[in-house]
Amino acid sequence: MADVENKLQRWGNSFGIVIPLEVVRRKKMREGEKIKAIIVKKSNVLRETYGSHKFSKPVSRLMKEMDKELYDE
Repeated sequence: MADVENKLQRWGNSFGIVIPLEVVRRKKMREGEKIKAIIVKKSNVLRETYGSHKFSKPVSRLMKEMDKELYDE
């Protein structure tokens, strides 16, 4: 099984997804071959990514620098 995350795209009157070439090669898939896909709609991307970004500086220092730029000039 391969886990692929992708955006739904309009193709004429239909919708489709692209399977990355790496997955196609790894699974030895061929054009016209039948596959089974399990579709799961992502519900809240913001909730999944909240707090996952790692800043180069602590957030408190970034906020102080922003305050200084905005109010000390």
